[in-house]
Amino acid sequence: MSKRGRAAGSAYKVRVTKGLPLGAVIKCADNSGAKVLKLIAVLRYGGRLRRIASAAVGDMVVVSVKKGTPQMRRQVINAVIIRQKKPYRRFDGTWIYFEDNAAVVTTPTGEPRGSDIRGPVAKEAAERWPRIASTARMII
Repeated sequence: MSKRGRAAGSAYKVRVTKGLPLGAVIKCADNSGAKVLKLIAVLRYGGRLRRIASAAVGDMVVVSVKKGTPQMRRQVINAVIIRQKKPYRRFDGTWIYFEDNAAVVTTPTGEPRGSDIRGPVAKEAAERWPRIASTARMII
């Protein structure tokens, strides 16, 4: 990888500013039955000792369902972050931020559990998770 952050192929390496620390309350953007999620762990996070882990757009996280259907409530499940309020810079120089923090409930392999995604999905999450991109109506 070069100094400028480009990968060897045609795609660019994306380094998104992490805007969701542990304990963040996230809206669920699909129809899996969950409504409100609480972030409890970030998968594949290699951080500093005693530093609170945080997640960004495109990261797979472990969440607890705080509000939703009785079958979904109090479950510990995987999810992928698709929107964040914290602004982040894309490689072309544009700054992107959304009006809410949102995630999609997935299986451990990245398959969405719901059949519909409400609202826009960040391009970084869509490139990393193709099954979420095929389910999304709008990719920004």
